[in-house]
Amino acid sequence: MTQETSTKAAVVFDIDGVVRDVSGSYRRAIADTVEYFTNAAYRPTPSDIDQLKSEGVWNNDWEASQELIYRYFTAGGQSREQLQLDYNAIVAFFQSRYRGPDPNNLTGYICDEPLLLESSYLDQLTQAGIAWGFFSGATRVSANFVLEKRLGLQSPVLIAMEDAPGKPDPTGLFATVRQLENGIEQNSAIVYVGDTVADMYTVEKARSLDSARTWIGVGVLPPHVQETPTQSEAYTETLLRAGAAMVLANVQQLTPIQIHKLISRVCA
Repeated sequence: MTQETSTKAAVVFDIDGVVRDVSGSYRRAIADTVEYFTNAAYRPTPSDIDQLKSEGVWNNDWEASQELIYRYFTAGGQSREQLQLDYNAIVAFFQSRYRGPDPNNLTGYICDEPLLLESSYLDQLTQAGIAWGFFSGATRVSANFVLEKRLGLQSPVLIAMEDAPGKPDPTGLFATVRQLENGIEQNSAIVYVGDTVADMYTVEKARSLDSARTWIGVGVLPPHVQETPTQSEAYTETLLRAGAAMVLANVQQLTPIQIHKLISRVCA
């Protein structure tokens, strides 16, 4: 039996930057929030946000917003203790931009996010016998909005912000895999698809804690870094250094054939 057919595989997807383009939503909300709490003195650029994210520990965009605010003021000589930032106020402002002022009626930036994959792609994985699910740092409301309302998926396997510690802690990835298996034969190869350093670090940590499976990180370039070849190449190198086995321009390039080739290569 060939490697392509003998290895039972599952693919777990991050959502932001992989399933949907968040450059005009989450990242815009980060910039809005930082600008507001620095009294319009500083609005981080996409490169500023990428630089922070490249540190691998700022997957939570509320915490990323707070950190950028801290760094702006501390660069000017103030201490973090002096600032006494109100984290809850930062979260509330961020959400008012991203989700909209009414938490029960989404009207914010979330409504305008371009989709980066089609449900037919997931059908192809199912037909190939490849299990799939989602592990994201997005809130469950936000994740379900794109997965169920926009993509039309019926109760997909999802571990969201409320369900597990933030990445690069692999707890949520393990939980996603357990739900996909649900008592059936274990998947021997797990592919996690993400767009950040934290996503790749999550795979590295999962591998160090569970050597019984093959863990593979696949990077995807978020749309905002594909505006120039220089940006794309730099971001690709960042993901490869963080542990990505390969980096793609769009998640749908990770076809069932490509998945099996990748597993064969890694397992060789």
